[in-house]
Amino acid sequence: MQRTQELFQQARELIPGGVNSPVRAFKGVGGTPIFFERGEGPYMWDADGKRYVDYVCSWGPLVAGHADPDIMKRVQETAAKGLSFGTPVEGEVDLARFLVNQIPSLEMARLVNSGTEATMSALRVARAHTGRNKIVKFQGNYHGHVDALLAQAGSGALTLGVPGCPGVPESVVADTIALPYNDAEAVEQCFNEHGDDIAALIVEPVAGNMNCVPPESGFLEKLREVTQQHGSLLIFDEVMTGFRVGPQGAQGRYGITPDLTCLGKVIGGGMPVGAFGGRRDVMEQLAPVGGVYQAGTLAGNPVTMAAGLATLEKITAPGAFEGLERTTAEIADGIKQRADAAGVPLAVNQAGSMFGLFFTDDAPVTRFEQVKDCDLEAFNRFFHAMLEEGVYLAPAAFEAGFVSLAHDETAVQETLDAAERAFARV
Repeated sequence: MQRTQELFQQARELIPGGVNSPVRAFKGVGGTPIFFERGEGPYMWDADGKRYVDYVCSWGPLVAGHADPDIMKRVQETAAKGLSFGTPVEGEVDLARFLVNQIPSLEMARLVNSGTEATMSALRVARAHTGRNKIVKFQGNYHGHVDALLAQAGSGALTLGVPGCPGVPESVVADTIALPYNDAEAVEQCFNEHGDDIAALIVEPVAGNMNCVPPESGFLEKLREVTQQHGSLLIFDEVMTGFRVGPQGAQGRYGITPDLTCLGKVIGGGMPVGAFGGRRDVMEQLAPVGGVYQAGTLAGNPVTMAAGLATLEKITAPGAFEGLERTTAEIADGIKQRADAAGVPLAVNQAGSMFGLFFTDDAPVTRFEQVKDCDLEAFNRFFHAMLEEGVYLAPAAFEAGFVSLAHDETAVQETLDAAERAFARV
């Protein structure tokens, strides 16, 4: 850890907290954040040369694993022609076409540079389309660092124990209503009271920012029903779940078609990216067709488009996602079996190639309050024990785990053997 500690000390002098995204700081688990130098397949190597089986996968995008040769070749060939032009490029047409053909709700798509840009822009379009101001979100759902959506957010905001965010005026969140996730009754009551003023309801269809919490039966159906009844738009934030819980996203997995969808992570294959799209009549509110202004100098970057399209072709190849889901189940079930054998209370959730570990005997975990009541100290001990064993999990109890196509039998067995030893120390 010597090189990592030296780098972190330098970083703290130059970067707030020594990191460029808060959850990387290890505040939730304690210790020094690890600096990594390279990755290959299911593995990463830190600055001191230690190898880890990686279940962060760059927080989801690396569904094909690290440095996949086919993806790297496509990126290198594209980069050799130029990194950016600030003009239309063929790659953005190809990626948009792929998304429109693959995701049920998309008739048109606009490419942006991050998930935050995607959700922010989707809300703007929804408000313009409906002529309304109020937005409904869910506690523990994180939609990027959009001012109006940081109320009762998950992800790093939950890890750091921040209920809102300094610097966000009360007036900005005055039109944001936060409801309990997986509570269909609360949704119905909210729309009965405020439905005529609600522009949109935005939801992580599988909550991946309070660990991994799938929707209860009927919950997404209720969201679709009430939004249609009241003329509000339903927005699926699939920045995390898109191509992670199914080849058509969560909307394909659960059979619910929203009005707008936000995408990111996997569609960039490890490069910064975001997208939002949906019904043609809604998307044509955007300039230059309509009056809703949204822009991005580097949106549709050719290198990002190449990485994204190459990644999406891999994950949607025949049998690819089914195999990935089986591998994820093997890991999730195997960890649960080893926790049970060690007498450690553990609930495990899985959705496609995402999984969540909850140190609790209150299973199944379906609600935000259950997540907050889990044994955080037990998770922290397990996290550090796995780190010592060479397995890299997300450094926070409120983050999901991710599996890639590169996680083979060897990596899986290494993980399960490490978990068995780690549970003995929890």
